[in-house]
Amino acid sequence: MQATTKRQQTWDLLKQKWDIIVIGGGVTGAGVFRRSVSAGFRTLLVEQADFSSGTSSKSSKLVHGGFRYLRNKQYTVTRESVKQREHLLRESPNLVTPLAFMMPYSAKKRQRGMLSFGVTLYDLMAPKWKHRHLSADKARAAIPELSAPWLEGAYLYYDARLDDCRLVLRLIQEGQAEGGVALNYARVESLLKGQDGKVRGVAVSDCSTQNLGSLEIQARVVVNATGPWTDVLRAQVNAPARIRPLRGSHLIFSRDALPIPYAVTLFHPVDGRAMFAIPWEGTTIIGTTDLDHPYPLNQEPFCTAEEKEYILTAAQALFPKQNLDGGKVISSFAGLRPIVRGDASNPSGESRAHVVMQEQGLVTITGGKLTIFELMAEDTLKAALPMLGQKARPRKPFFEKPGPMEAVNGLQRADLAYLSGRYGKAAGEVVRGASEEELQRVENLPAIWAEIRYNARAGMVEHLDDLLLRRTRLGMLLPFGAQDMLPRVKALCQAELGWDDAHCEMETARYARIYDEAYSPSPKGA
Repeated sequence: MQATTKRQQTWDLLKQKWDIIVIGGGVTGAGVFRRSVSAGFRTLLVEQADFSSGTSSKSSKLVHGGFRYLRNKQYTVTRESVKQREHLLRESPNLVTPLAFMMPYSAKKRQRGMLSFGVTLYDLMAPKWKHRHLSADKARAAIPELSAPWLEGAYLYYDARLDDCRLVLRLIQEGQAEGGVALNYARVESLLKGQDGKVRGVAVSDCSTQNLGSLEIQARVVVNATGPWTDVLRAQVNAPARIRPLRGSHLIFSRDALPIPYAVTLFHPVDGRAMFAIPWEGTTIIGTTDLDHPYPLNQEPFCTAEEKEYILTAAQALFPKQNLDGGKVISSFAGLRPIVRGDASNPSGESRAHVVMQEQGLVTITGGKLTIFELMAEDTLKAALPMLGQKARPRKPFFEKPGPMEAVNGLQRADLAYLSGRYGKAAGEVVRGASEEELQRVENLPAIWAEIRYNARAGMVEHLDDLLLRRTRLGMLLPFGAQDMLPRVKALCQAELGWDDAHCEMETARYARIYDEAYSPSPKGA
């Protein structure tokens, strides 16, 4: 079925009355959607842009407790995050995978003792006992790129990594398979209220290229899970603003430029902030910043020149022999954290705790972090239950076990695990009928070409950037946004998407503009 026909059918489904409408297609909204569907409620999710196109595609790609939060004494946030990390490692194999972290230290007074206390506490929260101390020689033997002359030793500890977009898409996919309905490029224009003044639904307009019109949709509960946009909706129920949008930016380097086998926790030489260098999808990411973001929310955030220099300064201090200058950056990205405003003057001092608010029938879930999305979903459902007037079905795993994939000629065991984690039970569909060439990896990345065709056919793709920046990550992981590969991408996806040559040219121009403004090594901004 062509994507255009599929969208019309989904749009028509929106016209029924729902138990719960979830606004927001990031990890928070997707988690609420998944939990609500499994609880037995008729659930609709709508997203104004693409699924995960906001914060949830621009994270540090980690499922972690947040080691740096220990320095701010955010023990509750760290403890629940560490426990959820262990839970996700068990429940979503191959999607969330273990990652060893090296944390170097210098001869600076008390630094070793503080880090030793930190990694011990971190493990006790899990609980497990996997950290260990390494001498300077052993640390350099494990990661030869650690050439900083001040290195006195290091601690090894463990967190986890993932593809944040594929996490969101799996949650939505699993919810749809169980009867939920989700639609991207469907913007909520306003909240609908009953005679009692309570929120009773939403007015939605179609923002896709098909322009399917507008609908007023009724629901017993409306959930606001819009992240940085939280206060935009809350203003419609006269609620005071509570969100402090904080921007976090990252740089991506080729694996050749920084071929580290483990992640590294580093402390910025200027202000001491904890940052990360993370091996991810055949590249290495270094970030993140933590800055107030005073710009309009409808402008895609980007890594500023000052942030780029800040990140490079940290990278050069820890890996001086790698010559990590701006010329070795493949791409960049920046996302906004929806932090609940506290009284901290320093952005990094704000709490990462989440809150649930119920205001005139609008249930809002905000704050928090990717790692604890299941806890946030459960708290949201608990707040909604009194308005639903019925009990929820018992909680069950958010992810269906896909089972072992059948052997496919041309694919290695690692390829099968990669596909199984990212696509779940749909992994077999990705490779079914694929040619030998489509089963090949894209350059030195774990992605295979068959993913392009599959996502064009079944991934609810509306634009080329959906396909290259979120369904796959080729636009972030390859030089120049993979634009030299667009002829092959076009051959794989044009028929599936129903795009004529003129539409392909329009999408190519749109993608080039988005890449230059927000994802290039030196983004220009809108």
